[in-house]
Amino acid sequence: MNLLESVSVPCPYCGEAMDLEIDCAAGNQEYTEDCPVCCKPVTIVVTIALNGTPSVEARPEDA
Repeated sequence: MNLLESVSVPCPYCGEAMDLEIDCAAGNQEYTEDCPVCCKPVTIVVTIALNGTPSVEARPEDA
């Protein structure tokens, strides 16, 4: 298990890739980050599996 994982998820607004560094040691997370292309706020939801692998979802801020 890596403590930091690099993941890429599409922006729910413009579809461009958002490259994120996920801290797997922090456990499940939810935070807001602006898309680097369209600058709209995106809710990032991170779920860490029992084996330490992150699952990352990008949602529109208003969802």
